[in-house]
Amino acid sequence: MPLPSVPQTPPLPYTPDYPIRTERLDLRPVTLDDLAAIHAYQRRPEVCRYLYWGPLDEAGSRASVTAKTTRTTLRESGDILQLAVVVRATGVLVGDVTFVWNSREHRQGGIGYVFHPDHAGHGYATEASRALLKLGFEELQLHRIQAELDGRNTASARLLERLGMRREGHLRENEFLDGEWSDEVIYAMLAREWRAQHSAPRQ
Repeated sequence: MPLPSVPQTPPLPYTPDYPIRTERLDLRPVTLDDLAAIHAYQRRPEVCRYLYWGPLDEAGSRASVTAKTTRTTLRESGDILQLAVVVRATGVLVGDVTFVWNSREHRQGGIGYVFHPDHAGHGYATEASRALLKLGFEELQLHRIQAELDGRNTASARLLERLGMRREGHLRENEFLDGEWSDEVIYAMLAREWRAQHSAPRQ
């Protein structure tokens, strides 16, 4: 029996055709002019509660934004895209998303997201994250994409479930955050699950 063919990843370096457009959003490279908008949520304790950083003062956000401006192209395993999420109709930056190319050899990726709570309830994080899954599965021909989150972050877990990602792992007290041990939960999706989800007839 012949072995299944492996889809070819695009030539490197790979830079998406920016902006990545969804129904309502533009995902584009971060610029230094985004500092005020990004600091507005990076400084908020409730935004950073389940993250590894923050809250950030203005200098911290400036360093963060400066780093994000360089993360626009994938050249090798471990590279990251960090993109501003802008509502096209208003031009308002509502958050930023991260795509990690974990392994070229094993065709693995990861996604992450941080959004301003004032813009919650509109489905922006779900819409932007779905665009990252599409990028990974359809443009980069990845086999598996995962997301990790603090086990207490139920809002993030619900978002990943809306995307159709599966809860794969629950690591007990494997991280020490904010002075206490916390659990880490892993969600993931396979390429065939993405294809099945997006080939299903719409109701």
